[in-house]
Amino acid sequence: MLKDDVFDHRPDPENPGWHLWNLKDETLFNGAVMGKLITRKEAASCRLRMFPERKHENLQGNIHGAVTLGLIDIALFSTMHVVGTGNAGPSVTLELSTQFIGGGDPKRPLDAVTEIMRETGRLVFVRGEVVQDEDRIAAYSGIIRKFAAPKEA
Repeated sequence: MLKDDVFDHRPDPENPGWHLWNLKDETLFNGAVMGKLITRKEAASCRLRMFPERKHENLQGNIHGAVTLGLIDIALFSTMHVVGTGNAGPSVTLELSTQFIGGGDPKRPLDAVTEIMRETGRLVFVRGEVVQDEDRIAAYSGIIRKFAAPKEA
């Protein structure tokens, strides 16, 4: 059963104006693979930031495409939580379309900036870009299926 207490959304003391976006169980994908994630609302968008490490690099010395895809997928849910109305925990990705534009620099934070295009009772349609400062790394769009949170027994 997913509960809201499995997430750590408190303000990030190391980055004023940002909030943590981490699972409390760091052995799950987000923490074990992606590392520290932080988020903030920017007008109608949500910015999700990761801090690349050596383990995130490919053979060319860029951020691995799978890491970029992982960041994008997590960004769908942080956006749903920060900007939208849904409970991100029990929801699932239905569709994700990504266009890689450039290689990510592992020495700079990697940001996924996402906006909600439309939200219905069961679906959330989003689009966004992965950026490093003014450099575009990828563009994406996705659909999330919202599920009701499990009821307490």
